[in-house]
Amino acid sequence: MAEVPTDEVSKRRRPVRAAAGKSTSRVRMSAAQRREQLISIGRQIFAERGFDATSIEEVASRAKVSKPVVYEHFGGKEGLYAVVVDREVRSLLDRITTALTAGDPRELLEQAALALLGYIEEETSGFRVLVRESPLLSATGNFSSVMNDVAHQVEHILGAEFSSRGYDAKLAELYAQALVGMVALTGRWWLEVRKPRKETVAAHLVNLSWNGLSHLEAKPGLISASR
Repeated sequence: MAEVPTDEVSKRRRPVRAAAGKSTSRVRMSAAQRREQLISIGRQIFAERGFDATSIEEVASRAKVSKPVVYEHFGGKEGLYAVVVDREVRSLLDRITTALTAGDPRELLEQAALALLGYIEEETSGFRVLVRESPLLSATGNFSSVMNDVAHQVEHILGAEFSSRGYDAKLAELYAQALVGMVALTGRWWLEVRKPRKETVAAHLVNLSWNGLSHLEAKPGLISASR
């Protein structure tokens, strides 16, 4: 039997060794990477199912880890949910706050409406998490709290506008709540229908609110009350 050269034997063995090495090696996530993965997965499941129907078992299964890993990072479903909601609240509030920093009142209204609709369009799962009801929602950790914060900012803008027009600035809070509520409820409706496109929705919101504001009566009354 002919002797196989040493070099040829080495060539034949190398692929086997490489394949064996590849099959046994695993890329491990750092603790920070694993935490981000779990937050992302939790966000998606909470958006799909809501808080009550979400389980740590499903989060762990999708992440391909054991349940203790999830508990180690968040202490339980409540802890994971709190982190997800806190991130979404800050993300949405940052968008709208940034939109309310430059421009005349009408431009600010347009920018705020577009900021909310843009968040809904780009971060749909996050918005679904915020608008779903949960027994864990506090006064500072839900969609309503974000809208209240925005309303307070709009109140300052309207207050200055009211004063310049001779209207009662104390009523700016009422009008701010009405404006923000109109945009917020329209946003929740648009979340499901997604038409017309967000720029058109924003334009109609501004048309209704601004053209109404531009013709305010100094002391409005109800027609039925005078009969």
